[in-house]
Amino acid sequence: MLTLEEGRLAVHLARQALTGYIEKKKIIEPLGLPPIFEEKRGVFVTLHEDGDLRGCIGYPQPIMPLGKAIADSAINAGSRDPRFPKVRAEELGKIVVEVTILTRPEPFTEPKKKLPELVQIGKDGLIVSRGPYSGLLLPQVAPEWGFDSLEFLSQTCVKAGLPSDAWLDDDTEVQHFQAQIFAEVAPDRDVFEKSFTKSSCGTV
Repeated sequence: MLTLEEGRLAVHLARQALTGYIEKKKIIEPLGLPPIFEEKRGVFVTLHEDGDLRGCIGYPQPIMPLGKAIADSAINAGSRDPRFPKVRAEELGKIVVEVTILTRPEPFTEPKKKLPELVQIGKDGLIVSRGPYSGLLLPQVAPEWGFDSLEFLSQTCVKAGLPSDAWLDDDTEVQHFQAQIFAEVAPDRDVFEKSFTKSSCGTV
């Protein structure tokens, strides 16, 4: 778990990496950060502009040090998300940066029909995969869109390019993970840790 101060550093690093790349095509090297940024962690960086999704890319698996993963994901979210044009320098002052730090994904081992009872809305993120198809939705997606656990499972399947009920198939793997989410309250302003409940009400 990261402290709030470490979360602030994570978001500031993401913004610094995004700004450096968009303005100067510079790839920063994360330096002088607390030891936790050397640990391998999964991470996603999400960009919002005027309340709308503007980019989201990351690493579901802990394959590189957290600091490098944040910087790399921020650059990719702003310049390589195929759903959006590249972020322009004049947009940086309107973009809110959010960093989601993941626990290691683990497969559900219970019978598939029980999954709607096991998925915790606001706490669990999901990964659905079958053969070459794979889709991931972060924990914040379900409460932000008002999904219940069944709809969350279905939408993760759709994200993977599979039928909405593919999660029921024996040859489909469903993994879950949890996350800490740190975000700016406004573009380039203070950072807070997001927390969701079932009553809270964008996709990634």
